[in-house]
Amino acid sequence: MQPYVLVLYYSKYGATKKMAHLIADGIEASGMQAKIRTVPNLTTVVTQAEASIPEEGDIYCTLEDLQHCSGLALGSPTRFGNMASEMKYFLDQTTSLWLNGALHHKPACVFSSSGSMHGGQESTLLTMLPPLFHHGMMILGLTNAHPALSNTKTGGTPYGATHVSGPRHDLGLSADEKMLCIEQGKRLGTIAQQLQVK
Repeated sequence: MQPYVLVLYYSKYGATKKMAHLIADGIEASGMQAKIRTVPNLTTVVTQAEASIPEEGDIYCTLEDLQHCSGLALGSPTRFGNMASEMKYFLDQTTSLWLNGALHHKPACVFSSSGSMHGGQESTLLTMLPPLFHHGMMILGLTNAHPALSNTKTGGTPYGATHVSGPRHDLGLSADEKMLCIEQGKRLGTIAQQLQVK
């Protein structure tokens, strides 16, 4: 099996999905293969289970996708300063991987999108980190080597790439946000590739 970095995200309005694809572009620019996966929507009333493969869009992630990855980029929109319940639900199903140490020593990063500048992006990124620490992963952020991180008037944090989509979720990613997504992907892909050689 060819080594790959998994880009796992949940997106309601499409912004986090766009970020995921930019991060995947950065991973591939580093020379690693990227595999993009998402998680299903949740509902409070289950009337019919979702198909295991969505009718359109990216494929749903399996535990095998996560188990065999060489690195992980994890993304979620902000929900009151927390990751979306859809992503939390998926992570809650990964106990078997934790028991087996399947993700030990693999690099990981996080990314997020919110409707407002102060919508809880950084706290959302932080809520995605504890499961990764528990899985024994190595966490990567963004460095100040990228001027966009210090100069941006939109999204971007040392903890990971972020995006401000606006209250109607109709603002596209800024040039800085796009650059930081790509740079985060490149950094993750490069580290994953270096670890493969060991």
